[in-house]
Amino acid sequence: MLSTIGAPAPTQDSRPSTRPFGRRDKIGYMFGDFGNDFTFILQSTFFLIFYTNVMGISAAHVGTLMFTARLLDAFTDVGAGRLIDVLKPGRSGRFKPWLLRIMIPVAGAAFLMFSPFLQDGSYGARLAWMVVTYILWGSVFYTLINTPYGSMASVISHRAGDRASLSVFRSLGATLANIGISVILPLIVFVQIDGSSELSGTRMMLAAGGCGILAVLCYLLCFANVQERVATTPTPKAERMGFAQTMSTLVTNRALTGMIASSLFMLIAFMLMGGMMPYLFNEYFNNGQLLSVVNFVGLAPTLLLVPVASTLAKTVGKKEIGAAGLLLAVVAGLVLFVVRTDSPVLFMVGYAVLMFGVACLNILIWAFITDVIDFQEIRTGERNDATVYATYSWARKLGQAIAGGLTGWALGWIGYESAAGGHTVQTDDVLEGIYTLATLLPATLLLLSLLALLLWYPLSKKRVDENIATLERKRSAQDIQD
Repeated sequence: MLSTIGAPAPTQDSRPSTRPFGRRDKIGYMFGDFGNDFTFILQSTFFLIFYTNVMGISAAHVGTLMFTARLLDAFTDVGAGRLIDVLKPGRSGRFKPWLLRIMIPVAGAAFLMFSPFLQDGSYGARLAWMVVTYILWGSVFYTLINTPYGSMASVISHRAGDRASLSVFRSLGATLANIGISVILPLIVFVQIDGSSELSGTRMMLAAGGCGILAVLCYLLCFANVQERVATTPTPKAERMGFAQTMSTLVTNRALTGMIASSLFMLIAFMLMGGMMPYLFNEYFNNGQLLSVVNFVGLAPTLLLVPVASTLAKTVGKKEIGAAGLLLAVVAGLVLFVVRTDSPVLFMVGYAVLMFGVACLNILIWAFITDVIDFQEIRTGERNDATVYATYSWARKLGQAIAGGLTGWALGWIGYESAAGGHTVQTDDVLEGIYTLATLLPATLLLLSLLALLLWYPLSKKRVDENIATLERKRSAQDIQD
């Protein structure tokens, strides 16, 4: 049994300079995710098609890189989280300083990742450029800025309602960034040449540079407006669980593993659809610029949910809302597959319903993490904000990698042909395969996500409320002792 003696509980910071939690924190935290997604969504939306259609890399090779890099992240993500948990906080807090340290490197790496400097070089040189820039961006710099940013939510406020609002505003930031990238950029980077839709490598590089500049500005806005209020000093080394023991408690944390399983399947489906949409509209519907419309249609449900998500989470429960949404998404995906429409408009209608269902879980997922962190503290007596977040972050990256790998491998399985700087007419069988990959496969993955949430994840609304009350009593008792 793990000892809880001497494990410090987080307390609300009572320094005079600490202002009350409010809209400034919510907006500032939103800009942090805005900054993250200016490079993340850029990568998830365009990386695969950039390297297949501009750089001429095999889709299977791109998919393999995206998968194997996430295995490396098992070490970099969790290692970064553990490092942040044991280091002494800086003057501005435990997590905020990392935004300033890493914002320029992560933006620069994203620019290099979409620079077609070796487009006319040998296949080996192009492949090496892809591998180095992708790992530099994702496994190193993105890890070192995303882990502290995500962990920050648990120390901005200790109140469940505040944390739910932070999750909603974070999702709003992601949605706004998604609109800027996946809705506007296709109108810029796709061009029509001799009646065929093609991706421009030069335009893609310039777009990446612009996104990098905007990312840095957003990180600065986050740093200036968010305040860490929950004081969490590192557990003394003599009383601290070892790394292996900490990881053991995480593996046996049913709330964490259940959340990871559900969100993993959801994320794979979400990212798979995101990866397939450029191919579906560029090849199946033969109009890459329509990608901007379908991406907006897919993001609109999140904007509709933002005003009511916190209230729904408070009154109905996060697990309960997520399960209902996933059921709706599964039905919509299956209907799209059965209908197999040639009309992009009809497809967009079904896609909007599907994405509304996914948004019901996705918009609140970051609030799930704070519930899991509380559950971990109750189980072990030790606060492991960054380690818990980093573990989940790696699982998300693994989901992204599986989705990227699956997209690349599946395109290879159905016979998709890549060409550097040109356009290849795909066969009818390939086009039908693309449609199936964009509908039936995501619906199946979302069904698995629903089952994991219902049967594995234990934190219902009632259980979350009980955990919050337990920690409030613990903190009140410690304040009296102090």
